[in-house]
Amino acid sequence: MAGRIPQSFINDLLSRVDIVDVIESRMTLKKTGKNYSGLCPFHDEKTPSFTVSPDKQFYHCFGCQANGTALTFIMNFERVEFVEAVEILAGSLGLEVPREQTGRPRPKVDADLYDVLREAERFYRQSLRGADTAINYLKSRGLTGEVARDFGIGYAPPGWQNLSEQLKNVPAAKLLAAGLQIKSEKGRVYDRFRERIMFPIRDSRGRVIGFGGRTLKNEDGPKYLNSPETEVFHKGSELYGLYEARRALRRIDRLLVVEGYMDVVALAQHGVANAVATLGTASGESHFHKLYRYTDEVICCFDGDSAGRQAGWKALENALPTLNEHRQLKLVFLPDGEDPDSLIRARGKAGFDALVAEATPGLEFLFTRLSQGLDLGTVDGRARLAGLIAPYVEKVPEGVLKTLLQQKVAEVTGLGRRAQPNPSQRIRSNNSSKVSRLSERLLTYLVKAPDMWPEVDVQVRETLLEAVADMGLLGAVMGFLDANPEADTEEMLVHWSDNEAGRVILNAAQKNLEIDRQGMRAEFLDGIDRLLDHLRSADRRRILDQLRDSSDVEDLRRYWQLHGLGKDIT
Repeated sequence: MAGRIPQSFINDLLSRVDIVDVIESRMTLKKTGKNYSGLCPFHDEKTPSFTVSPDKQFYHCFGCQANGTALTFIMNFERVEFVEAVEILAGSLGLEVPREQTGRPRPKVDADLYDVLREAERFYRQSLRGADTAINYLKSRGLTGEVARDFGIGYAPPGWQNLSEQLKNVPAAKLLAAGLQIKSEKGRVYDRFRERIMFPIRDSRGRVIGFGGRTLKNEDGPKYLNSPETEVFHKGSELYGLYEARRALRRIDRLLVVEGYMDVVALAQHGVANAVATLGTASGESHFHKLYRYTDEVICCFDGDSAGRQAGWKALENALPTLNEHRQLKLVFLPDGEDPDSLIRARGKAGFDALVAEATPGLEFLFTRLSQGLDLGTVDGRARLAGLIAPYVEKVPEGVLKTLLQQKVAEVTGLGRRAQPNPSQRIRSNNSSKVSRLSERLLTYLVKAPDMWPEVDVQVRETLLEAVADMGLLGAVMGFLDANPEADTEEMLVHWSDNEAGRVILNAAQKNLEIDRQGMRAEFLDGIDRLLDHLRSADRRRILDQLRDSSDVEDLRRYWQLHGLGKDIT
């Protein structure tokens, strides 16, 4: 990639397309008055509640509350990232997506590698036919030809130069760059994969980006061998089976993360189509960012031994920065000696589903693991737990989930038994207080006229940005506009397209205000001054709270005061 897509191009793109045409090419719409309606593609329904407005160029579902623009529809319907959605929309108009140069330009990806890898996949699949040893192995694992076809499973035959002999039109340099061949120190070039069952790894568009190979030889060497890092393959962020799961399921209610290729394929063979696997690495933060793009519930499946529980703990640590009140992480530990493949063959789909249904919520596992060996009936035990859990709480993003997690720590440790609501919480809450009403109105003004944000005094903006965590969505919007001074309403809707905040912003954008631009500006700047006064009052209250009683766990009390919970202790 060469850089960021200019906002001006995105605006021009959306002005050229008609949302009705974009959506109608992917689902059935019926004209109802000045709008169009149809069955929502994002949840199961029998009565149409999905509406498309050609005037506003928005869609909205009154059933599941999905809403947005032509871009957000493509993102959610095609299950692609923002950049891919822009490319799809631009491609439909025959436009090339421009890029801004930001910092050091990244090298352009060699698109030929996708063609080379596709040709290699075709060769491996053809080689599977008539390869009795490979076919017998797959049959012994209970796989049918249909599943092998759906996952593109193939076979790398014996030999050192099969690819160069079969793909004669592919330059040797391309085979090396794609990770299909290896060059020794002596300059000898040979096939990386030999006598292995081949599992093609696909990106979100279905393009082959690499392979995993399972050996059929009983000699020294890795049981599984993956493609190396290349321009198109980065195993630390890819998931095997995700593309196949998206293709098989209209709606992904949850994703099950397992450890190996055969686990994914075996589960699909038995009707569990929502399994994916990491590629020989631990489940990292980038994996969870990708998983939560497609579902709100992720269940990680591990062996029940100590190594499996350690892997579960590592996965939980990596997932914490991606969690919020809408996203769930659960962990399931299998009986000793079992893996998903063997378990589902022994117990069937019903038995496997029953085990998954008993998965432990990730945050419950967090408390259980850290509480082991501690006597929570004593001050020392509770203090120890508070100290141990603090770094993990800090990893959770600001929001409802973090607040609830802090409250849970307070309940378990006794640090918050006398807690009372404070001003910063009132700013975040959705009640009828003056601060809440003021914040709601300021948010509406910013959504409708983002260009008013730069008109706020520089020092006032800096003060407000220091307190964004205390202002909920209003603070997030202020931070976004400060980082993206040219952003408009459309860009905000795209940025918050896949969560509850997006619905709030859409509602704000659609509000009819009985006030002109000049009046809105005057009310906005006056409201900013009043909000600043409320924040300063909250700071004074916070400082007073910190000066109150001391206790036997003063150090921990001060820690929580500095990190959000202790402000409630009176």
